[in-house]
Amino acid sequence: MDESGEHMKFQLQELEEIRNDAYESARIYKEKMNAFHDKMISRKEFKIGQKVILYHSRLRLFLGKLRSRWIGLFVVTNIFPHGPVEIQNLATFKVFKVNGYRLKTFYEGFQVKNVAKLDLGDPIYTD
Repeated sequence: MDESGEHMKFQLQELEEIRNDAYESARIYKEKMNAFHDKMISRKEFKIGQKVILYHSRLRLFLGKLRSRWIGLFVVTNIFPHGPVEIQNLATFKVFKVNGYRLKTFYEGFQVKNVAKLDLGDPIYTD
């Protein structure tokens, strides 16, 4: 009996060691994945006077699969230390605060200047 009890205790200790190793490896894996994820996040930096567009988070309530989730044209008026950004609507001139992760910089279209015009009339054939 003593020998079987000793064997049972040894098996329980071994099972506890395996469980502790599994917890440790899971913790190491989570730390690595968290570090990788944090490294891949791009930080957005805005400047006062920059044009931005706002993510419309309540759009899912409306129908329209092809409708854009980004609204308006806003100008950054103030930047706060921990992420909030104060923006002003260019159409209504209202000023309000939003989280910086809901904003995206607005890129104005490519401006083409001094384009030569081509005459696309009927071709003239010579013999």
